[in-house]
Amino acid sequence: MTGMLRSISTKLILAFLSIGIVSVAIIFITARWSARQEFIDYIADENQTSVITQLTEYYLVNGSWVQVDTIFVQGQPGYGDGYGHRPPLPFALADPTGSVVFASGKYKPGDKLSKSDLQSGTPIKEDGKVIGIYVPLRTPFQGRPREIEFIERINLTLLYGALIGALLALFLGILISRTLTRPIRELTRATHAISEGDLSQQVQVRTNDELGELAQAFNKMSAELSRSVNARKQMTADIAHELRTPLSLILGHAEAVHDGVLPPTRENFEIIREEAARLEHLVNDLRTLSLADAGELTINPQVIEPERLVNEVASLYQYEARKKNITLNVDVVSHLPTIEVDPGRMTQVLTNILDNATRHTPAGGQITLSAKLTDNKVELAVHDSGPGVPPEMLDRIFERFYRTDSSRQREGDGGSGLGLAIAKSIVLAHGGQLSAESEPGQGLKIIITLPGKS
Repeated sequence: MTGMLRSISTKLILAFLSIGIVSVAIIFITARWSARQEFIDYIADENQTSVITQLTEYYLVNGSWVQVDTIFVQGQPGYGDGYGHRPPLPFALADPTGSVVFASGKYKPGDKLSKSDLQSGTPIKEDGKVIGIYVPLRTPFQGRPREIEFIERINLTLLYGALIGALLALFLGILISRTLTRPIRELTRATHAISEGDLSQQVQVRTNDELGELAQAFNKMSAELSRSVNARKQMTADIAHELRTPLSLILGHAEAVHDGVLPPTRENFEIIREEAARLEHLVNDLRTLSLADAGELTINPQVIEPERLVNEVASLYQYEARKKNITLNVDVVSHLPTIEVDPGRMTQVLTNILDNATRHTPAGGQITLSAKLTDNKVELAVHDSGPGVPPEMLDRIFERFYRTDSSRQREGDGGSGLGLAIAKSIVLAHGGQLSAESEPGQGLKIIITLPGKS
């Protein structure tokens, strides 16, 4: 992984450096060519203005172009005399008809200028009348030593700027690369730590971009993994405790009967049978949860009426409720749509919830088993008049082996702590939702929401 990170950093640095060098090279070449061309054009424009001025003055004095070449003979005044003048650049002078009267390049006196050269020429006018045409001739630049030195200095300055730009690109590439890969390095270290068993790893969220989202997702994953591992450890301990209690009672009574400490009476054998049945029930509950976790819980859906399901489950608990002096009410709205569920599994859900309700409802209290339609979905609910559940514990009552009263023992009225967890797994397998509502002193309401069939 470290090698990969180094590779990413190197690639980012090279990418930034390449972009910087290419950009600087393009700017350098463009600026160099542009500066040279602009300087040449400036000299050419200055030279053309000077030559046209001299030609105009010559024509005004002489009235024709006869012997005009004498003003451009080396040694004559104005011909590179050291006072800011320079030898004229190659050009041709034609009369209004296009006949060459003077040329310092490819043309000779008497030649006719080409149409393209005439179009590129500049008319020389006197009192609005064209008296001649000045045509610059394209030749390689031959500047004076100071002019060439000036261009070379400009090129050298541009070269230094390009080198500085390349170094800045390298520096920025290293800086940005380290900044971008820093969260990845932190995630890598945290991932290695988790793989070695340290599940407390959290990384700092430094940005709000994709890397920041990745860090948040990692932190959430780490927290969920830590909670899952701790929950699994706790569940393993709880399962061991749950299994140990009935096994200890079974082994203790069996050994006592075997050793003659206890007589082999019906009562003693009944204790062993009850504990074995409790052990079998716990194992079956754990198997149900295991199948639900693996997505292999068998569901045989049938279309049934909610009223029938609620009444059948209520009839099963009427005796148990009367024995504990608890009133069991049934409240079903008429004309509910049918639901497609596994009757046996859904009965198991409701009985698990009712078991929990009867354990926590005091004598003289009441439990209401209801069914109604909410947002086009069938809502089954069990509402008891027990002490309720504190708000901070409400979201955890469907966890395995969780009890709101940590001092409650496993045996007796404490239950196994798996009933609501099993109920939630079965409801989710039906495509429904299981939730809870409670206010202190107002009892607990468990709500099952199932999609209606018709």
